[in-house]
Amino acid sequence: MPSLKIVPQYVFFVLATLILIVMACASRQMVQIQQMETDIIPKPMVMTTDPGSVHLTDSFSILCDTDDKELEGLSSTLYDWCKKFLDLELHLKSTKQASESKQAIRLTLQKMDPVLGKEGYQLDVTDNGVTLQANTGAGLFYGLQTLIQLFPATQTENGIQYEAVLPFVHITDKPRFSWRGMHLDVCRHFFPVSFIKRYIDLLAMHKMNTFHWHLTEDQGWRIEIKQYPRLTEIGAWRVDREHQNWSERTPPEPGEQATYGGFYTQDDIREVIKYARKRYITVVPEIEMPGHAVAALAAYPELSCTGGPFYVMPGGYWPITNIYCAGKDTVFKFLENVLEEVAALFPGEYIHIGGDEAFKDNWEKCSDCQARIKANGLKDEHELQSYFIKRIEEFLISKNKKLIGWDEILEGGLAPEATVMSWRGMDGGIIASKAGHDVVMSPTTHCYLDYYQSEDQEAEPVAIGGYLPLDSVYAFDPMPPELEPSRQHHILGAQCNVWTEYMPNGNHVEYMALPRLCALSEVVWSPREQRHYEDFLRRLSVHYKRLDALDVNYRNHETGKAAKPTPKTYYSE
Repeated sequence: MPSLKIVPQYVFFVLATLILIVMACASRQMVQIQQMETDIIPKPMVMTTDPGSVHLTDSFSILCDTDDKELEGLSSTLYDWCKKFLDLELHLKSTKQASESKQAIRLTLQKMDPVLGKEGYQLDVTDNGVTLQANTGAGLFYGLQTLIQLFPATQTENGIQYEAVLPFVHITDKPRFSWRGMHLDVCRHFFPVSFIKRYIDLLAMHKMNTFHWHLTEDQGWRIEIKQYPRLTEIGAWRVDREHQNWSERTPPEPGEQATYGGFYTQDDIREVIKYARKRYITVVPEIEMPGHAVAALAAYPELSCTGGPFYVMPGGYWPITNIYCAGKDTVFKFLENVLEEVAALFPGEYIHIGGDEAFKDNWEKCSDCQARIKANGLKDEHELQSYFIKRIEEFLISKNKKLIGWDEILEGGLAPEATVMSWRGMDGGIIASKAGHDVVMSPTTHCYLDYYQSEDQEAEPVAIGGYLPLDSVYAFDPMPPELEPSRQHHILGAQCNVWTEYMPNGNHVEYMALPRLCALSEVVWSPREQRHYEDFLRRLSVHYKRLDALDVNYRNHETGKAAKPTPKTYYSE
């Protein structure tokens, strides 16, 4: 038994040890909090942190002006997330009921703050609770995405679980570009409405605001048009060749039925648009013309130069010379009727008309097309395509819509108010912006997510070719350095494209899209000077837990493997 003389020394030793333990725990807690604060994707514009955190309980409330339906809807979004992932049922209250409560998350629309603009937000987490304010509902929605990412996610035996704790943080944030887009081709392979909604959720999670829906193609017409039922009765279906390589698929046999495909009814379209609107995503439909139109020609062969017959292509054939005839007025009447229904369905300001890869062999031989060239004093078939696009633009303007197309619409002269989506590099976008046209940058070098993610192609699911690793997407800058400041406002932003020749299901689409979508989100949202690849990779490693919680099949950049088993290639070797 120790003597009384050494007890003080013993007590001192114990106290010193306890202090060291507490300090170590506090240090670990501070490291954890710091980690929590900086693992946001895309990275915010300005963020500062303070020691401390807020722990949410069932006594917390979500406060907003309940007379504002938009705010009430945003509050419900947060409520649903907390119930699902935190197992907390927060109280939805009006600011008039509990404005002084510290145990609250306040959502506030304020008078226009020029710093935040239309899509920015300010988020503060302090010992007085959580305050999120913005000029618009869109800004509040993006702030909610950041708030959700502040909750730490941990791996447990039962999977990924979120902790109901928020670090003290102050964030002022807004996007760098107004067009933050992702594309999905649903023609090479058809995806149900349930997956389209899931895809939109992934875009919204990363603060993307544009969904480019590629709805018509040689391999399938996917949108119901009431005036032309054969577009979906015939054009939406092809013979099943899913066991064959996409580029080697055999044509239909005589009498063989077309059984592979599908289409979206107009009610489906409305449902998707409503779903996207709640997530502040604009849906831009693409109706291809004058090329990539064989599915439509299979239904209405009289719209071609040759009269057919045609079949919906079961795979990839090249070149595709059958396109809409530019010499027949009936073709323009057909397209105007189609676009009238499309314009009535989609509330966004843009309709994408494609315009790419229109091989003009048939135009050169077609008496109607040659007569059109002569009657309008056109130089050649390139100017005939320009005539085609300009005529379509006039109609879209009459419907209060803007035309956007791939950079081939520059050939022969650009339509007066057209917006260019530059995919064959950035030169087309630079030319268009210098001529006073708006531009969305989408070059293959940085934005084509059907390309392989590894140089070891044998280790990857079959893709169309090319090589686009994560760091190449992250290194992309949509703003050309040579573009003079007076023209830079024409660069609306950027988008990545997902062409699905080799993606037969949503599981495969997710693998090809993520995490490259995460990289793009930071390219189009975060300030250029704030982006650093190594920092992004560190945050991405934490972000994977959020994707795991949603059961997303991303490709882990650290392991080179899918988060879930990815189906083998859909055709036999």
